[in-house]
Amino acid sequence: MIQRIIECVPNFSEGRSMQVIKHITDVIEKVEGVKLLNVDPGAATNRTVVTFVGSPEQVVEAAYQAIKKAADVIDMRGHHGEHPRMGATDVCPLIPIAGITMEETVEYARALAKRVGEELSVPVYCYENAAFTPERKNLANCRSGEYEGLSQKFLNPQWKPDFGPATFGENVAKTGATAIGARDFLIAVNFNLNTTSTRRANAIAFDVREKGRKMREGDSITGKVVKDAKGEEVWIPGTLKGCKAIGWFIKEYGIAQVSMNVTDIKATPVHIAFDEIVAKAAQRGIRVTGSEIVGLIPKSVLIDAGKYYLDKQNRSAGISEDEIIKIAVKSMGLDDLKPFDPREKVIEYLIEDESKKRLIDLTCSGFARETASESPAPGGGSVSAYMGALGAALGTMVANLSSHKAGWDDKWKYFAEWAEKGHSIMEEMLYLVDEDTNSFNKILMAFGLPKENEQQKAERSAAIQEATKYATEIPLRTMQVAYSAMELTEAMVKEGNPNSVSDAGVGAIALRSAVFGAYMNVRINSKDLKDRELSDSLVAQAQEIFEKALAAEKRITDAVMLTI
Repeated sequence: MIQRIIECVPNFSEGRSMQVIKHITDVIEKVEGVKLLNVDPGAATNRTVVTFVGSPEQVVEAAYQAIKKAADVIDMRGHHGEHPRMGATDVCPLIPIAGITMEETVEYARALAKRVGEELSVPVYCYENAAFTPERKNLANCRSGEYEGLSQKFLNPQWKPDFGPATFGENVAKTGATAIGARDFLIAVNFNLNTTSTRRANAIAFDVREKGRKMREGDSITGKVVKDAKGEEVWIPGTLKGCKAIGWFIKEYGIAQVSMNVTDIKATPVHIAFDEIVAKAAQRGIRVTGSEIVGLIPKSVLIDAGKYYLDKQNRSAGISEDEIIKIAVKSMGLDDLKPFDPREKVIEYLIEDESKKRLIDLTCSGFARETASESPAPGGGSVSAYMGALGAALGTMVANLSSHKAGWDDKWKYFAEWAEKGHSIMEEMLYLVDEDTNSFNKILMAFGLPKENEQQKAERSAAIQEATKYATEIPLRTMQVAYSAMELTEAMVKEGNPNSVSDAGVGAIALRSAVFGAYMNVRINSKDLKDRELSDSLVAQAQEIFEKALAAEKRITDAVMLTI
C-alpha cells in the first residue's frame, strides 16, 4: 500500500527571533511521525517559512499545535515586515504529496480550520481548494487589508471568517487572522536585480505575472485607468501563466527583487520564469544577478531546469543527477546571495531514510569486500546487476564523448539522446543491485514466519512462494534491462567516437555477463516455485533474452575487432 503523505508549509510572522521560531518548531517535532524538513527565516520580511511532512492525521495535529504556539508567542500588534501578512500564523497550506487526493486534503484543511477557529478563537479564512466561495480561493483576497485592516474587514458580512470570531477583540488583536487551505505544490522564488528601485522591480513583476497590470491611458504609471463598457477596470495580462509576483526592496541584501509564487509549475517551470524575468529586466536596462528559492522544492524543478540549460548549450543531459542540478544552480544563480545546498532544499533528499543502507552507496572496494564476506547477500544477482550498470555506463560515456567531439556539432543531439537513454538504463540497473538482495531477504523473512498450526503453515507457505516468485522476477528484469542497453553499445561501436570503440565493446561484454549471471539466477530460483506453469514461462522468457544477448555481444565485439 502507498503511504499517505501530505506536506504542510505554514508561514509565521516572525523571522528575527530564533528563540520564538524554535518554540514553534519544537511543538511540531514533538508530534510522532512528523518530519520537520526546513525552517527558513527572513529578517527583512520578518517571516519564517516552515516545512514538514507526515501522514495526514499527524501533519494536521502538528499544524494545530504550531498555530496554537504561534498565537501564544507572537504578538501582531508590534509586527512589521516587508511581506504582506494578517496573522501570527499567516497562512497554513496542506499539500498532497503521495497516496492522497486533493479532495481528501481539502477535508483535512477544513477540519483543521474549524478546530483552530473554535478551540483557539483565531479567525480563519479557507483559501485555494479549501475555499467555500470563489472569492476566497485567492490568498491575496483573503489577506487584503492585511492585519491593520482586520477590524474593518470583519464589519463586512462578505468577509466574515469561515471559522472563529468575527470581532476584533483583545485575543484577535494579538493573533490576527489565519488562512488555511489546500493547494498544489507552490514554488516561492525571488529574482535578484542589480537595482535598488522597488518601482522598477514592480514594473518587471507586472510584465510577467498572470494578472498583469491595469491598462492606463497615455502614461503607463500615472495615466487614467481604462474601464470597459460595464465600468470594470481593464487589465493587460502578464506573460507567465500560474504566476503571482510583486517587486520589493530587501534591506538585508541591499537590492530589489521580483518576488514570485509559481502556483502551476507545469504551466510555468521555474527556469522559464527565470528566463522571462531576465528578458523583461533587460528591456528596462536591468540585469538579473541570480535567484533564491524560499522553502523547499521537488527535485524535478532542478532536474528539468538543468536539462533545459544543457540543451541550450548543445550539451548532453546523460550525466549524473548531481551534475544536472549543478548546472541548474549555476544557470539560475541560486547561489548568488548565499550558498545553495540541494541536500537542504530538495524534498526527496530530505525525506530519504538515512538509516537504510544501500549497496550502491558503498565504495567499489567496499562492495567487493561486502560480496566476499560470509553473508550470502549480495550474491550473483546483485553482482550481475552491477555489471549491467557498468556496461550501460560505458555505452553512455561513449555517447557523451561523441556528443562533445569537435567537428561533430551537427550530431550532438543524436548522441545526447543516446546518452540520456543509457543513463536511465544505468540508474535502473543500480536500483536492481539492491533490489536483488532485497528479494533474497524477503525469502529469508518468509522462512522465518511462525508455523505452529495449520493456518500459520499455510500462510508461511504462501509467503515463501510469493517471495520466491519475486526473487525470480527481479533477475529476469535485470536481464531485460541489461539487454536493452545492447542497442546503445552497438550504436556507439558503429557511429560513436572511433577513439572509444573498445570502451563500447567492453560495455557489451559487461552487459552479456549481466544477462548470463541473471539468467542463472532465474533458473535456480524458479526451481522452488510450485506453480510449474509460471516457472516454465519465466524460464522461457529468460532463455530468449539470453540467446539474443549472446548474439548481440558477438555481433558487437566482432565489429570492434574489425576496427582496432
